[in-house]
Amino acid sequence: MSEQEVVNRTGAGPATVDSLAADLAALGVAPGMVLLVHSSLGSLGWVCGGAAAVILALEKALGTRGTLVMPAFSGDLSDPAEWRNPPVPASWWQTIRDTMPPYDPDLTPTRGMGAITETFRMPAGVLRSAHPQVSFSARGPLAERIIEEHSLDFGLGEGSPLARIYALDGRVLLLGVGHDSNTSLHLAEYRASWPGRRELANGAPVTVGSTRKWVTIRDIESDCSDFEAIGESFAREQGRLASGRVAEARALLMAQRALVDHAVRWMEEHRGRKSG
Repeated sequence: MSEQEVVNRTGAGPATVDSLAADLAALGVAPGMVLLVHSSLGSLGWVCGGAAAVILALEKALGTRGTLVMPAFSGDLSDPAEWRNPPVPASWWQTIRDTMPPYDPDLTPTRGMGAITETFRMPAGVLRSAHPQVSFSARGPLAERIIEEHSLDFGLGEGSPLARIYALDGRVLLLGVGHDSNTSLHLAEYRASWPGRRELANGAPVTVGSTRKWVTIRDIESDCSDFEAIGESFAREQGRLASGRVAEARALLMAQRALVDHAVRWMEEHRGRKSG
């Protein structure tokens, strides 16, 4: 969407730091929360200050005692044999494995995560976890506790920031995006059991000591095709989801622990089952 199109679809004037913070507070974002945010800048309409203004508004709503967290995934640091968007020739694979710069939390950009997430990871005071593919960025009193010792294997499971947010009874904010972007549902995948659940392996370049190495990463095969259905079921059956507007965007706020627990039950009941 072009900036002109964003301007044209912005009805009541531009969003500002103060108006965004007021909308977030009305939705239920409160001082002291641990808040994991998934976002789309374009969905908000025209924002005075762009991504930086959204981050300032989130921090204003959370206050100095709150901790803001965002995914900072870099999926391009992976085995090129698995690339699909786009694929690259097989003759390139070994060159990529041998020469791709290793993960650096300060340098490595996010991929496909949006302007708000990419902007948030960069300022001083923001900490980023050590996983080369599925890192998280955080700022606030609990940031270090959330991002420390991020497990290389099973990177969205029990050794991940997602599990730390669960333990801290954090909240999830979907800001102009749906449950297909809700990474907390991946934590449920690690905790649930269903027929056909399987492990896989990938790889990434990392620095070990002072040496670049290509390492193998164990994981489970993830499937987000039912995440929207899980989110709808959660809203319908649990009723623990606040819905509202932040500027021009539909926004959903929920307790991560309740969501994950519900998703585990849903996956174990529905995944891998034959219909009819």
